[in-house]
Parts: sequence; C-alpha cells; structure tokens
Amino acid sequence: MGFKSFISPIWLHRPSLPSSNTILTVGLLSGICLIVGTMIGSGIFISPKSVLLYSGSVGPCLLIWTACGVLSTLGALCYAELGTMITKSGGEYPYLMEAFGSIVAYLYSWTTVIVLKPSSFAIITLSFAEYTATPFYPGCTPPTVIIKCLAIASLLIIVAINCISVKLASYVQNFFTAAKLVIILVIVVAGIVLLAQGKTQNLSNAFDGSSMSFGAIGLAFYNGLWAYDGWNQLNFITEELRNPYRNLPLAIIIGIPLVTVCYVLVNIAYFTVLTPSELLVSPAVAVTFGDRVLYPLSWIVPLFVAFSTFGAANGSCFTAGRLAFVSGREGHMVKILSYVSLRRYTPSPALIFNGILSLFYIIPADINSLINYFSFAQWAFYGLTALSVIVMRFTRKELHRPVRVRPVERD
Repeated sequence: MGFKSFISPIWLHRPSLPSSNTILTVGLLSGICLIVGTMIGSGIFISPKSVLLYSGSVGPCLLIWTACGVLSTLGALCYAELGTMITKSGGEYPYLMEAFGSIVAYLYSWTTVIVLKPSSFAIITLSFAEYTATPFYPGCTPPTVIIKCLAIASLLIIVAINCISVKLASYVQNFFTAAKLVIILVIVVAGIVLLAQGKTQNLSNAFDGSSMSFGAIGLAFYNGLWAYDGWNQLNFITEELRNPYRNLPLAIIIGIPLVTVCYVLVNIAYFTVLTPSELLVSPAVAVTFGDRVLYPLSWIVPLFVAFSTFGAANGSCFTAGRLAFVSGREGHMVKILSYVSLRRYTPSPALIFNGILSLFYIIPADINSLINYFSFAQWAFYGLTALSVIVMRFTRKELHRPVRVRPVERD
C-alpha cells in the first residue's frame, strides 16, 4: 500500500480551506479576538520600560505608544485592501506573489515558515512558561529546564487544539482574549481611580529629560512596535473568514484602535503608581503595579499574564499553519503541508510542522536572542507588502478593490 493510498481516507489535498458556507468559518467576533488576542501578549504587562528607557520621559513614552498604534493601523489598512482584493489565506505570501512574482513569494515563504513563525511561537510560549513558573519560585529565577519544559508542554497543547478543530481553536482564542481584556480593564480602572485621587505627580512635567536622539527614538519605536506585532494575523486565514469583504476591514478597524487605547491607558495607569525610575528597575511592571494597588488580590496579575501569553501563542499557531498550507499548495513547500484533514477540516500537517520547528527554537535559545533573530526580517517583509499596494495600483489595475486605501479627495 502506497503512502498516498494510506492517507486518502483521512487527508485530502484541497485547493482551499473550507468554504464560507460551512460551520468551520471564522466570524467577525472571532476575527477581532484573533487580532486583539495575538497583539496583546506579554509585552504590555511585562516590559513597557524599554519604550520609556529610550524615550527618556513620560510624555514622549505615551506619544510613542500612540504613534505605534497609528502606524500599525495604517499598515493594517493596507492589508485590508490587499486581503479584500486577493481573498487567499497565507498573509503576505499571496500579495507578494501577485505584486513581485514567485521568487519573492518563495523567499518569503521559506523565511517565514522556517524562521519567523516558529521563532515567534517559541518566544510567546517561553514567555508563558516564565511567568507561569515564577510564582512557584519566590525570590529567585525559575530553573531554565523548568521554563523550557513548560514551554514545550504548552506548545504541544496548543498544536493539539488547533489540529482538533477550527471552532475549538476559535473558542480558546475568544476566551483568553476576554480574560486579558478583563485584567487590562482592572488596571485601567485602578489607574482612573488613582488619577481621580490626585495621583498625577508622575505625569506632571512629562517632557523633562526627553531624549532627542534620533537613534534612541528609533529604538523606542522598535520596542513599541514589537508590542503591537500581530495586527496582520487575520490575513493569514482570509479563506476561512466569513464574508471577508466586510469582516476583514471591520475587524481591523475595531481591533487595532482598541489595542492602542488599551496600551496607552495601561501605561498611564502604571505612571500613577510608579515613578519613571521605579518602572525602569521593575522586572515585571504589571506585577509591581498589582502588588501596590491590588493587594491582597495581586496574585490575579501573574495569572492573567499567563492567560494573555497563552492566548497570543494560540493565535500565532492558528495563523502559522495557514502559511505553510498555502505555500505547500503553491508548490513552494513539500506537498504534504497542503493536506487538510477530511474529518476536522484543519491543515494538521502544516500545524504539526510549525510546532516541530518551534520546539527546535525553544530548546537552545532564550527570549531576547529570539526577538533579535525575529524582528528585523519581519518588519522588512511588512514594508515590502505595503509597497505591493502601490505596485499593484499600476500592474494589476483590473483587480476589484472593495476596500481602497487612499487620501481624502477635496472638491
């Protein structure tokens, strides 16, 4: 019995993922939760101090958080035009294919499938493991072997969830997105109460000590944009999105400004309790905030940070498998990656392949080295994809554009 005949009762090589008339599609709410849940990971709870460090003071720090949200929204609007013009899953891959040809798409697919997506998945699961293990080792750093074992266990659970069912993965994403929005709401409300009580001393003279160095401001933006990463995730599952012409741009317009408002308000809340110098030396800003404001319920902060990172990891896995699936379908990856389960309608081989690669990144590396490995190439492809919007205005004028990004025309 050949390999193909062995897998034929279970797997089917399909030209696309399940169509929008099945129950396995992703609706508007799940789309918003995917964007919000993937963008809000551990960054806003753990390390906003990097933006403060390079910006120099509170005022520029808050402005940079806001500007990063605006930049992410503008980039996502370009993706909204691309996603409604070319309704294929795989994120940047089909857009680069149409704009620049198969060579650029081939390079992108291999770079992203082999490096970017697995390393991102590994970063988030390592973050989850670190802040899950910390409460069990008070006063010291958890052993590295414990962190990596927890990261691997969470990775295997997430891959299994995504292989079992699209609906189950969507429900998990929705739940953990709701959980992280709850803790953000708690922090924001606590900040508003403290502001009403007159805790504004850290927000006065907000621009004293600002850094005017172009390099420092650039590094502040770099760290802020890292916290916003994930705004493009819905484009990876366009074929599974119900009514993409409506729901894709609407999810973007709702999701990214929501995250921007949350990030700015959370940072303001931090500054009602912590001075800039205290924030810079805090290893986990949200945990420090919780210890000072929410005691004796401060334990909810690390718990919800774990929820947040788990949800972000689930979103990363959910979308990563789709890129491997689409590139396999186009012949740029091995053909088995383009197979879909007949029983569950999930691209399980692609999901498992992404999980295996992520395991290799977890074992030898730490979070900081993975971020450095990941970020530069990722933003280079973001810029190239945004450029494809302009290129296809000239080369593919015949394509229908339900959403068109353009400046306001004056009479």
